[in-house]
Amino acid sequence: MFETNSEYDRGVNTFSPQGRILQVEYAMKAVTQGSTVLGIQTSQGVVLGVEKRLESPLVEPDSVKKIHQIDYHLCAATCGVVSDARTLIDKARTEAQNHTFTYTELIPCATVAQSIGDTILGFGKGEDMPSRPFGVAILIAGCDHHGPKLFNADPAGSFTEWKAKAIGSGSESAQTLLEEEFNENLSLEQAKKIIVKILRQVMEEAITPNNVEICYVTDDGNAKNRYHVMDADELSAVIGSLN
Repeated sequence: MFETNSEYDRGVNTFSPQGRILQVEYAMKAVTQGSTVLGIQTSQGVVLGVEKRLESPLVEPDSVKKIHQIDYHLCAATCGVVSDARTLIDKARTEAQNHTFTYTELIPCATVAQSIGDTILGFGKGEDMPSRPFGVAILIAGCDHHGPKLFNADPAGSFTEWKAKAIGSGSESAQTLLEEEFNENLSLEQAKKIIVKILRQVMEEAITPNNVEICYVTDDGNAKNRYHVMDADELSAVIGSLN
């Protein structure tokens, strides 16, 4: 029998006497070291905003990607271990394309969230999967036939639907601010401003178009591609409107 937590935390499939899987808790700790990610669901669509940490002024900002398109109507923002996030995004894209090919329809957002949760639980299975828990959390935003949806998937493999959610290093204070700012009647433009306002408060550096990334998915059934990433001019306009 193991006698200390340090012995229990070596196994990814072993519960401690307190009923905890310590490796999963360590993976959640890795998420809290990642960039702050925010998501807000409105009646018009869903907005995601991410802090981009540039380790050097010589880094090309466009090469740091925290938001990823999954399908025409679906995207995700990640925080935590970048390589783990890339694996989950690739599998989500494959799931979305397989669904469209099989059923001739866009995949529901909840199905993608469940697929990502299932993949997270499958660590250690197969050559393309890590032998440890995934050290990443994901906000999934989309608009399907049920309307705008926002889901969060964490390293424990659970996924939950939210109206507004913050993950990452500044998540505690950011979630409190979201609870103060959110209301059911927010427009897409108001949601963008709230995300920029909160990021500006929780980020250590001054907010600029180079160190944030914002996208939105609109609830427009007539548009083929409902996903849009805001460019530098659009970001500057939103940032400037708060000054």
